[in-house]
Amino acid sequence: MDGENQSGISEFFLQGISKSPEQQQLLFGIFLSMYLISLIGNIFIIVAISFDPHLHTPMYFFLVNLSFVDMGLTSSTVTKMLVNIQTQHHTISYMGCLSQMYFFLMFGDLDSFILAVMAYDRYVAICRPLYYSTIMSPRACALLLAMCWVLTNSVALTHTLLMARLSFCVVGEIAHFFCDIIPVLKLSCSDTRINELMVFAMGGTVLIVPFICIVISYIRIVVAILRVQIPGGGSKAFSTCSSHLCVVCVFYGTLFSAYLCPPSVASEEKDIAAAAVYTVVTPMLNPFIYSLRNKDMKGALKRLLSRKSSSRS
Repeated sequence: MDGENQSGISEFFLQGISKSPEQQQLLFGIFLSMYLISLIGNIFIIVAISFDPHLHTPMYFFLVNLSFVDMGLTSSTVTKMLVNIQTQHHTISYMGCLSQMYFFLMFGDLDSFILAVMAYDRYVAICRPLYYSTIMSPRACALLLAMCWVLTNSVALTHTLLMARLSFCVVGEIAHFFCDIIPVLKLSCSDTRINELMVFAMGGTVLIVPFICIVISYIRIVVAILRVQIPGGGSKAFSTCSSHLCVVCVFYGTLFSAYLCPPSVASEEKDIAAAAVYTVVTPMLNPFIYSLRNKDMKGALKRLLSRKSSSRS
């Protein structure tokens, strides 16, 4: 692949979030701030967990990976948009578009799978506590994470390679602020039926299957909690899931609104707004949700900050 597709098109135009120059400058400041907050927050989560031995457990192992994936998801989409707004050069190269599509799909699908694995971890911890250390052993956690990476990389690579075989007859404008599959497919002058079929089959699978796993895990958690006879035991058990459940609701709520809305409801503006939420807002909120609603994380962050202040003095 030499940087051009079969028909010689070497770049695309990205519509961006807004066509108004005044709004673009305002949005630049807003999205830059959210991007930096997201990076700093997720880095704090990773560092706090890494330096606190009390948090070297499966739940926080997956949380570290979720924070890393969130940074990758945001960086793969927002950085190009920020550069385009600042330079007023709203283009992306053909190879750059395929690369962005690959990383967006990989990190987006990884987010979904890691959230499902975290739900399974909470299910085992609450419903099968005596077997928790055996089921969620370091080896099992590593295998689960490796499986997530292999599956999501395979899906992302499949979509990217199928896109690379298409021809584009004109330098069209992608109706989005990054190279998402459907807006790019609309610009192709080739037969896209195979691509659309794979989007429906594989895309639906990587969204629905993890979501179903999360729902089943929480149904079984709720049933187990309702059986708890100790006063306050149920609320204490469920408190360990509250942060994860908040993140799941925000992530899947925006994701489903962007990709599973009927055509009569969907529009380019709504799709772009929903994409902005789950690629920028959700990764920015995750560190706050996990730190504010989790006593262990609040303690770890306090110890990390006190360690830094004591080292300076």
